[in-house]
Amino acid sequence: MQILLTISYDGTSYAGWQRQENAITVQEKLEDALEILLKRRVQTQGASRTDAGVHALGQWVCFNAPDLRVPLDKLPVVLSGLLPPDISVTNAIVVRDDFNPRFNAKAKTYEYCFYNAPIPNPLLARYSAFVPQPLNFCDMQKAAHKFVGQHDFAAFCATGSSAKTTVREIYGCELYKHENNVIVLSITGNAFLYNMVRIIAGTLLYVGLGKIGPDDICKIIASKDRKMAGKTMPPQGLVLLNIE
Repeated sequence: MQILLTISYDGTSYAGWQRQENAITVQEKLEDALEILLKRRVQTQGASRTDAGVHALGQWVCFNAPDLRVPLDKLPVVLSGLLPPDISVTNAIVVRDDFNPRFNAKAKTYEYCFYNAPIPNPLLARYSAFVPQPLNFCDMQKAAHKFVGQHDFAAFCATGSSAKTTVREIYGCELYKHENNVIVLSITGNAFLYNMVRIIAGTLLYVGLGKIGPDDICKIIASKDRKMAGKTMPPQGLVLLNIE
């Protein structure tokens, strides 16, 4: 029996999702909890390899559990009790044996938050990027729409990527204002390259600051040149919101 978990986590204290030899990760903590529950070592498979400091509200994780003796509807509560307080299991369902959370995902939605005010807000520092300069929100909105569609996003991929192709399809890219001076970028696509969302966020920041114009986005995409795009924004503003 294969179980699909939906998990949420504050990524501040972790070196990302994927297990590493010399750093603490979310995957390691989850597999430790499953080992306590099932009395054996369990291998998990996540849908998204979120980086160090990146958060998640809807990460997908699969594992095989032919010996599961906890009722499925109780599993999220039981596992959450075995996990650190910054990681929670929010749902558990049975999926077919050949289900792969990474390759069966049809769409992923990320959000990136900017805190745009003259003075930092300590309560939002772990979950947003602080931007003290005034931003042209209308230009940022116009620029965001330019990312929608299927494009070669080589200009928005950090070095070190192992992707076979840099072509991705973006289904939606929107900016909206939230309360407390927060600007949120919401972006949905079939898949994302290494640091792609954070680079798109940095490029939109440059638009808001007037360093580039909304119409420059198409030129940057066509260039396939990382140097043409904006900076890579810090990880704490990014959250994996949902997977379909």
